[in-house]
Amino acid sequence: MPSPDLNLLITLNVLLDEGNVARAAKRLRLSPSAMSRSLTRLRETLGDPLLVRAGRGLVPTPRALELRKDIGRLTQEVLTVLSPASDINLKQVARTFTLRSSDGFVENFGPELVEHVAKEAPGIRLRFLQKTTQDSQALREGLVDLETGVVSEQTGPEIRTRMLFRDQFVGVMRPEHPLASHPMTLARFASARHVLVSRRGSDKGLIDEVLSAMKLERQIQTTVDGFAAALALTRSTDLLTAVPERFTENLRRGLLSFPLPVPAPEITVSMLWHPRMDGDQVHRWLRDQLRDICVRSNEE
Repeated sequence: MPSPDLNLLITLNVLLDEGNVARAAKRLRLSPSAMSRSLTRLRETLGDPLLVRAGRGLVPTPRALELRKDIGRLTQEVLTVLSPASDINLKQVARTFTLRSSDGFVENFGPELVEHVAKEAPGIRLRFLQKTTQDSQALREGLVDLETGVVSEQTGPEIRTRMLFRDQFVGVMRPEHPLASHPMTLARFASARHVLVSRRGSDKGLIDEVLSAMKLERQIQTTVDGFAAALALTRSTDLLTAVPERFTENLRRGLLSFPLPVPAPEITVSMLWHPRMDGDQVHRWLRDQLRDICVRSNEE
């Protein structure tokens, strides 16, 4: 069965509304002959004459009268679907967005984002997931709507990204640590016991590569898969750790932070999403709010 021509739906609506081929043609900016051809197609498609002669005019058939009850509504729905998205009313939006990020991001930026969304779009719910991998499969499958983190080789080539902020690593220890009262030298740093953060469970990190180039090696006492766990251990032991500065600002409260005595690479934290969400107005609004919050945080 051939697919119906949706243009005929618009033509039928105008014909039934006007009850006159000439007036319908003028309204649709068609020639009378073109409108007559459209009426012929409608009759063939529906198996009904729709409009029949009654003296000098045309009157609708029972089938036409039946269609007229719904044709206006159906036409408007089709035009709405096929028209560009209009401005959204955030107060009427009811959706749930799943955001995936490493620990520390929610603690630092989540409260302001949640409060702002609740005020501007109370029907939107935010669902935060812990980021345990850098691959893009969850974004591709629609399991995650928006993600934050560092763009890596595991990020899919089609994934859209937008920078949120740049961050650098700092060292952290508890105020009662034996080294807290001394300048943090390279020798003291290397000889201390450390917590390494590695989602993959590696026994070495970027700092160890830098130390190795200097013919030095630090003592990694334990490895954890997140910044919150590393800082929790640092808070209660004489272990040192290195974490992103802005990412963990709230998590580091009550701890002593210091510049690393080794050069550590700067990282760029971005938000990531699948291209199918590019044109989604509500998703775009949420992306803008998240970026604005991160920018404001950098200016404070």
